[in-house]
Amino acid sequence: MALIKVEKQDRIAIVIIDNPPMNTLSTAVVQELGETFATLNDDNEVWAIIVTGAGEKAFMAGGDIKGFPEKIGNPNLIPSFLYTHEVFNSIDFSPKPTIAVLNGYTLGGGCELALTCDIRIAEEQALIGVPECTLGLLPGAGGTQRLPRLIGEGKAKELLYTGEHLSAEEALRIGLVNRVVPKGEGLQAGLQLAKKICKNSPTAVRNIKKAVDEGLELPLQNALEREAELFQELFLTEDVKEGVQAFLEKRRPQFLGK
Repeated sequence: MALIKVEKQDRIAIVIIDNPPMNTLSTAVVQELGETFATLNDDNEVWAIIVTGAGEKAFMAGGDIKGFPEKIGNPNLIPSFLYTHEVFNSIDFSPKPTIAVLNGYTLGGGCELALTCDIRIAEEQALIGVPECTLGLLPGAGGTQRLPRLIGEGKAKELLYTGEHLSAEEALRIGLVNRVVPKGEGLQAGLQLAKKICKNSPTAVRNIKKAVDEGLELPLQNALEREAELFQELFLTEDVKEGVQAFLEKRRPQFLGK
C-alpha cells in the first residue's frame, strides 16, 4: 500500500503522507517521497506542490523510532543518512513553490520535512519541534542546518538543545511558520495560497525561488549578479511577453510557463 499519495487540483499537486497512525518518517516513506518528487519536479503541468499529513493527528510525528535499536552500534549508517538528505534536497530545491500544511504533530523528521518547503501553514493545534536530543541524537535530515537559516542561530540552538515543542502561535512568532489557521482549515488555506501563486508566471516564480535560495548562500555582490542573470533569462520567455502585453491591454495574463 502506498505511503505517499498524490492528488491534483488544476495545476496544484497535493502530496499526502499516509503512514498511520502518526505518519512517521520510515525508510519506505523516504523512498516514496523521493520517487514522488522526482516525478512532480519534472511535471510541467504542476506549478505548485502542497505537502501534508493524512488524518487529523499529525503532519509527521518524527522518525520511525521502533527501527532505531537495530541501528545502535552500527558504524556504517552514513550512506542511508545521505540518501535522506538527497530526498529532502529534492524537495528543498524543487523548481516548484512548495507549501507544507502542518495539520498536527510536526516533530523531528516532520519538522525537518516542513523546513524543506518554501512556506509553512500550521493549524492551531500543531505542535512543532526537534526533540532528537532527548533521545541522545541530533536532527539528521537537515534540521541543524535549515532551522538556523530560517529562524536564526540563537533561537535554533535553543530549540535544538532543549527539544522543546512549540505551539503553532509561538512558531508563528519566531518565523518558523508563515501563518496559523483553525483546525481542519489548513489544506484549504494551502490551496488558496497555491492558487494565488499559480496565477503568476511559473517561470518567474521559478527564477525568484532560485534567486532567493542561491543568493542566501552567496556574498551580496555575487548574489546580485546571479539575480541579474535570472532577470535576463525571464526577458527571453514567452511569459514576459504575455505579462507585459496583458498589463498594457488591462487584462488578466494567461501564462503558459514558457
